[in-house]
Amino acid sequence: MSTVTPHDLLRTLYTMAMMVEARDAYTGGHLWRVAQFSRLLAQACGLSDREVERVALGGFLHDLGKVGVPDAVLNKPGKLTDEEYDIIKTHPRVGADLLAGHPLAALAMDAVLLHHETPDGRGYPQGLSGEAIPPVARMVGIADAFDAMTSSRPYRAGMPIARALDIIQDNLGSQFDRAFGQHFIALGRAGQLEAIVGHSEPGLPLQSCPGCGPIIAVLREQQDGDSVLCPSCASEFQLSLHQGRRSLRPTGRQLPALARQPRANPALIESLVQAADPVLSAPRPRRWPAWLGG
Repeated sequence: MSTVTPHDLLRTLYTMAMMVEARDAYTGGHLWRVAQFSRLLAQACGLSDREVERVALGGFLHDLGKVGVPDAVLNKPGKLTDEEYDIIKTHPRVGADLLAGHPLAALAMDAVLLHHETPDGRGYPQGLSGEAIPPVARMVGIADAFDAMTSSRPYRAGMPIARALDIIQDNLGSQFDRAFGQHFIALGRAGQLEAIVGHSEPGLPLQSCPGCGPIIAVLREQQDGDSVLCPSCASEFQLSLHQGRRSLRPTGRQLPALARQPRANPALIESLVQAADPVLSAPRPRRWPAWLGG
C-alpha cells in the first residue's frame, strides 16, 4: 500500500494552480513571478525558511479561484465592465472553497482567500483592514499587484519597474501594507526584481505574439524547431534557438483546438516542490513572529 507524502501533496497543489493559469491567455508565468516576488519579500522581512516558503506557496496558489471565471471574462482583451469585474472578484472565495478539502490547505488559505484585502478596508471579499489581514496575504497582495502593473496586456504595455514602485510608494497604508511595501520598494530599487519581471521561469523571458500582442511562455524543455502556440489567437510559431536566445517564427497556421490545452510543466513544479518540501515537512511553529502580528 503506497503512502502519500508531503512531497506528493505539494505537487498536487502546484499542479492545480498551473491548470488554472493555462486558461489565462495573458499572464503566462504570473504564478511563478508572484511566488518569486513573495519569496524575496518574505526573506527581506527576515522570516524563517519555513515561513518564506509558506509565503511563496501562497503566491503561487493565490489565483486558484480563477477556475470559476468564464473564459470570456478571464481572457477579455479590453477593460472589464462593472459586471465582469464583479465576476472576477469572486475568485478568492472560489479558490478558498476549492482548496478547503486539501490536507495542506492551511498553508495557503490566507493567501488564496485574502490577497485582495487592503489596509484601508476597501478590498475584498471580507473588507478587512490593517493588521486584521494576515501577513502572508499582505505580502502576496503587493507581489500580485506589482506583477499586474509590470505585465503587458493586448490593450497596454507593462509599465517600467520604477513606475510600478512609485505607485506602490504612493499607496502605502491604503492599498498596500506600509512596512511590507517599503521592503518591496527597496528590493526593486536595488535591482533584485529585474530577473523576474517579464519571465516565466528562471532565465526564460516571455515572448510576444506578433499578431495579437499577448505574451507566450516558452517552456524550458522545448527545443529548436518545436511548435509553439499563442494561447490567445491560436497562431502557430516555430521556436528558434540561437546562441541561447529564443525567438518565434510564424508558420502561417492556426490551431485553435490546441492553443490553451493545459500543460502542467512538470520540471517547474518539481523544482518548486523540492524547494518547499524540506521546510514545509518540518515541525510547524505555533505562530508568526510577534512583530508580524503572530
